[in-house]
Amino acid sequence: MSLLQEYKAHEAQRQSEGGLPGLALTAAQTADLVELLKVSKVEDAEFALNLFKNKINPGVDDAAYVKAAFLNDVVQGKVSCSVISRVEAIEILGTMMGGYNVPPLVEALKIADVADAAAKELKNTILVYNSFNDVKSLMDAGNAKAKEVIESWANAEWFTNKPALEEEITLTVYKIPGETNTDDLSPATVAFTRADIPLHATAMLQSRMEKPLEKMEELKKKGYPLAYVGDVVGTGSSRKSGINSVQWHMGRDIAGVPNKRTGGVVIGSIIAPIFFNTAEDSGCLPIEANVDSIDTGDVITLKPYAGEILKDGKVVSTFKLSPNTLTDEMRAGGRIPLIIGKGLTAKAREALKLASSDKFIAPEQPANNGKGYTQAQKMVGRACGVDGVKPGMYVEPIATTVGSQDTTGPMTRDEIKELAALSFGADMVMQSFCHTAAYPKPADIKLRHTLPDFINSRGGVTLKPGDGVIHSWLNRLCLPDTVGTGGDSHTRFPIGISFPAGSGLIAFAGVTGMMPLTMPESVLVKFTGKMQEGITLRDLVNAIPYYAIKQGLLTVPKKNKKNIFAGTIVEIQGLPDLKVEQAFELSDASAERSAAACSVQLNKEPIIEYLSSNIALIEKMIEEGYEDAKTLQRRADKMKEWIKNPQLLEPDADAEYLATIEINLDDIKEPILACPNDPDDVATLSEILADDSRPKNIDEVFVGSCMTNIGLFRALGEVLKGEGVAKAKLWVAPPTKMDEAQLTEEGYYAAFAAAGARIEIPGCSLCMGNQAQVGEGSTVFSTSTRNFDNRLGKNSKVYLGSAEVAAVAALLGRLPTVKEYLEIVAKKINESNKDGVYKYLNFHQVSADHLTTLLTSR
Repeated sequence: MSLLQEYKAHEAQRQSEGGLPGLALTAAQTADLVELLKVSKVEDAEFALNLFKNKINPGVDDAAYVKAAFLNDVVQGKVSCSVISRVEAIEILGTMMGGYNVPPLVEALKIADVADAAAKELKNTILVYNSFNDVKSLMDAGNAKAKEVIESWANAEWFTNKPALEEEITLTVYKIPGETNTDDLSPATVAFTRADIPLHATAMLQSRMEKPLEKMEELKKKGYPLAYVGDVVGTGSSRKSGINSVQWHMGRDIAGVPNKRTGGVVIGSIIAPIFFNTAEDSGCLPIEANVDSIDTGDVITLKPYAGEILKDGKVVSTFKLSPNTLTDEMRAGGRIPLIIGKGLTAKAREALKLASSDKFIAPEQPANNGKGYTQAQKMVGRACGVDGVKPGMYVEPIATTVGSQDTTGPMTRDEIKELAALSFGADMVMQSFCHTAAYPKPADIKLRHTLPDFINSRGGVTLKPGDGVIHSWLNRLCLPDTVGTGGDSHTRFPIGISFPAGSGLIAFAGVTGMMPLTMPESVLVKFTGKMQEGITLRDLVNAIPYYAIKQGLLTVPKKNKKNIFAGTIVEIQGLPDLKVEQAFELSDASAERSAAACSVQLNKEPIIEYLSSNIALIEKMIEEGYEDAKTLQRRADKMKEWIKNPQLLEPDADAEYLATIEINLDDIKEPILACPNDPDDVATLSEILADDSRPKNIDEVFVGSCMTNIGLFRALGEVLKGEGVAKAKLWVAPPTKMDEAQLTEEGYYAAFAAAGARIEIPGCSLCMGNQAQVGEGSTVFSTSTRNFDNRLGKNSKVYLGSAEVAAVAALLGRLPTVKEYLEIVAKKINESNKDGVYKYLNFHQVSADHLTTLLTSR
């Protein structure tokens, strides 16, 4: 069977699986297709040509290399093709976005009969990187067409040639009342399909409602594009896959790019900040406007410039377009191409000795009120080369540390290819394999074999399946007071500051070493007083929303929801002596607040201890063959430099905050839990027990996730020791293999086994929702990060709280009373063993052999 016949059969199979388009061609298939195109009479020419033009990924994909090489041979006259002329070959090269297609186009500027066509395509190509210098060299040598290209870039014709955002857009409303989280749009249960956008999009909203896709098709018959509308949209993880699904159903095709779409409109009374930014980056128009007066099936007119939504000719909602550059972003195809294109224009104007371009809207910058800076504002300022950055300022800070995990890794890889990048500009890029570690699908196994080389070849660092959770590792690679990002919403550094993002922005930050940011406001959370007996850091995590609710700064209902944290930076003070591992419990939880980022003010001593430990770990990683060794050593050296002169940024006394939440530790005398199924719905243990509407019996208990550390597993083990089999089904998943090895040596795994625990491989396990699941309808007590509907299991009801409460609940099979909890924990964890229980892994304090054992335990 020929390639064409095979692909037609593949297309038929995909059509039968829900009307899916065929997959992009592999490099091998592309090579076979090229051979078919070389013959004098091409078999099924129209079909073959369509495959060649539209079913090969662009950028620096392996298949794109084969495609570009063939087209270059056609242009150079080395081969002939009866269905592709030399000029047509140039035009096809122009659809390949950047990367492997650029050198052939630059070379074509030297060939008289195709130079015009080559110049036309280059004028609209922005991913040229170092090839800019080749074009400039040609210009300087007198090549008129090269000069045209440079002048075009300088005049921003790549931008002005695109249609501007329309003054009016007619749309049909597809509304999801209440809150849409990214689990709804991109279910974790099918995370392995995310790189196959059309397939993954078939799961959109399937767990939320009956026949959502059929409803979309019905609404499309009205003849207008759909707008995704909701009260609260996009809370949860930083998933580009959620936007991909929205765009697949509601966007438009991209010429020459298979199985991916752009465009689309999202309207929400509240749009989660990471989701908003991911929409911007992808060319999807996000509008925050009150949606009470519009419903599914309504035909509306959106006026972006006027800031109005009309129904039946009447204004039903108003808004202010924000950021003010949003119209330029949409014209450019997204925030990322706008930034890249503006950089190219600036470079071209510099080469021509021209003043700055006036073709783009300048970001609105707030006036400096003369007040001081917060800690976070100083961190971002340092990354921008200034003293501080005030809220509302648009900046592009250096992204020093960038993280990618495995369920978003395939998309990040594809975005890096589309950015035509063969190396990373960020100082540290790390890839983990933790979200699929326990129960990998065939696609996950394939990824493990292919993604490490892709990341390592560009100077990135890769972990191994079973090494553990991305955050427990990435945190150990961070530098104090620096800025970073990660493709997981819980990328919240305990030192420095991270602004998590979708896979597109992760790719951009990794490739360029910077990231776009409109500086958020800061909310100060200030702890005072003394931690009371039996109270844990997880109780302080839940105290933040608890006290915010008391102050009227947060509400639980989704309609007309108040959330002071949404889109802000949570800055935590008052706990300066926390270990860095402890500080992460607090910063991690800012994801559940829908905050943009979090910073924790710590003293130098715990940070010096942490970095000293991490240097030892990193150098042992190099010794054990982790790659990229140069990148790892560079990071260890920078840690050593910081320790020599440990200086930390601190907020100014007159720094301003959007709000201040003061929490007196003296007043917290019992555990605080997040209740089913909302991390904002917090209550004290006694309040829960007094509420007849809250479930009390606990069927299953999960102790794991990025919010845990080795001390919490020791605490679990101490409570379980000598108590026999737990009444609730118990799951245990340590965050790293080093924790697992140390806990085993200390005998805690024996205690877990005696309690009947199900032991999971180090990684995300139940927390992610794409691995094993709890029993349908179970009531669960979990130490994980979030408890959205169906995340841990179908129709599960999930409490979130400390490992200590989890241990007691597992033994009793129910929530304990406050008295029971305090008595049981005090009996098992007290002054005689507390220091040993809550002790963290300091790799610089163990022998070389012991460290080798910890690092090579799997």
